[in-house]
Amino acid sequence: MSEHATDPDTEEEEDVPTDHLDDLDDGCGCAEVWEHTSERREAADD
Repeated sequence: MSEHATDPDTEEEEDVPTDHLDDLDDGCGCAEVWEHTSERREAADD
């Protein structure tokens, strides 16, 4: 899954991968996102 981002300089859309956020609930806050990404980073280091 990916979302689109617009480059303000060129106004061209580019695909931005979002699969690393698939396990998060819709509407979660920044603390939950930070915790989730930190846990994934720690697991990758093991």
